[in-house]
Amino acid sequence: MNTLQISIVAERPPAAGAKIRQAYDAAAVLAPIADLSQEVFVVIALNGANQPIGDPRIVTMGLLDSNQVHPREVFAPAIVARASSIIIAHNHPSGTLDASPEDIAITGRLVRAGKLLGIPVLDHIIMAQGGKHISMKARGEL
Repeated sequence: MNTLQISIVAERPPAAGAKIRQAYDAAAVLAPIADLSQEVFVVIALNGANQPIGDPRIVTMGLLDSNQVHPREVFAPAIVARASSIIIAHNHPSGTLDASPEDIAITGRLVRAGKLLGIPVLDHIIMAQGGKHISMKARGEL
């Protein structure tokens, strides 16, 4: 008979005092994805004090300029971490900071899923080369 063992692994605690108050703070945490040549979609799980729970998690990796994103993959790390909220982000290898119609559509879908789960999406950050970024919340696209 085969046995399946399941373990719950705690994430690394947030850095002392690290708190995400604005898009700039999130962009600093997300800097490693800015210069990637492939599009990645990541989630930052936050505790009740808006401190990251562990490192940002890559939930999907796409092609040069596109990515498949599903709420199940986005919220799974947040549920396991017992997150209070999340910030989602992805990079644009092309360097453009404009949100595409697909970016806006998936953001809306994830915001609705977050409301259903009780894990709100606080922002969607788009990163580009050199650490440039935009906040879809600040642009009214959240």
